[in-house]
Amino acid sequence: MHLSSRARNLLRDADQALRLSARLERPRRQVVNEVVAWCQAHDIELGARLTHARLVLDRELLDRIDEALAALGEPAIAAGLSGLTTAEQAELGNREAKGVREKPRARRVLASLPAVSRPGVACRAHDCLDLDRRDLDLAAFDALVQVENLDSFYGLPDTLPALSPWPRPLVLYRGDSFYGGGFTDLASDWAESGRPHLYLGDFDAKGVSIALERGASHQLLPPLELVAERANVQQLSPKQQRFQAALRQHAARLPEEHPLARYLAILLGEQRGLLQQWFGSADAWVAVPLHPRPTP
Repeated sequence: MHLSSRARNLLRDADQALRLSARLERPRRQVVNEVVAWCQAHDIELGARLTHARLVLDRELLDRIDEALAALGEPAIAAGLSGLTTAEQAELGNREAKGVREKPRARRVLASLPAVSRPGVACRAHDCLDLDRRDLDLAAFDALVQVENLDSFYGLPDTLPALSPWPRPLVLYRGDSFYGGGFTDLASDWAESGRPHLYLGDFDAKGVSIALERGASHQLLPPLELVAERANVQQLSPKQQRFQAALRQHAARLPEEHPLARYLAILLGEQRGLLQQWFGSADAWVAVPLHPRPTP
């Protein structure tokens, strides 16, 4: 019988509170009853501490629980397992708390970086690498490129002329349930540098909203003339209406001559969008600023 994460949390909170108080009373609710059952299963006598209505926690009881945990090879009450990797949990004892551990991909990002020669592997211009974000020196890059769609990430061309002002881009997949957490943390770190953050994803209400929410400074898009020609109502889902109010507010803050304003006139005014797979040749893409120009 193991103590659940909730029961351990209750005992850890009590451990801290007992530094200021000699005893604590807790009503007989589910998590307290679990502690009671665990103590009884491990021959820890509760005596007068236990009534039908409450359990009294004191330092002596917690010390006895810690002794029993140590005999079982489990972490002490004070050891917090939440947010630790499985390996870090293993250093504290035999207990693996999967429900609260750090997920194996929590710090992973999927990056497209210049390839290196590897025996037995076809050499291409770029390699897609699964990396720990802590192993990346962000100072070595001059722009962050956030790619929304995984198929587009894998299919990126060797060169993107729109990135010529930034010869050392860090190209990352935005992430899903596997890579989303690592990218979010990295993007937050990147934002502190004030360097360009370019978004490559669908030109629809949701896509532009994601770019803005993630703090992107630019969106990679086909030329305005091509978007005006190819955008269509089928590629702007009616389900995305909920994103449009915020986009209209953003559009209202843009100067009339701002490049994004012209794109948003197609998206919001004509209700037409263009999915990334229909952008056409990457040689023609442009980096469209997403925010009003700073006041001189």
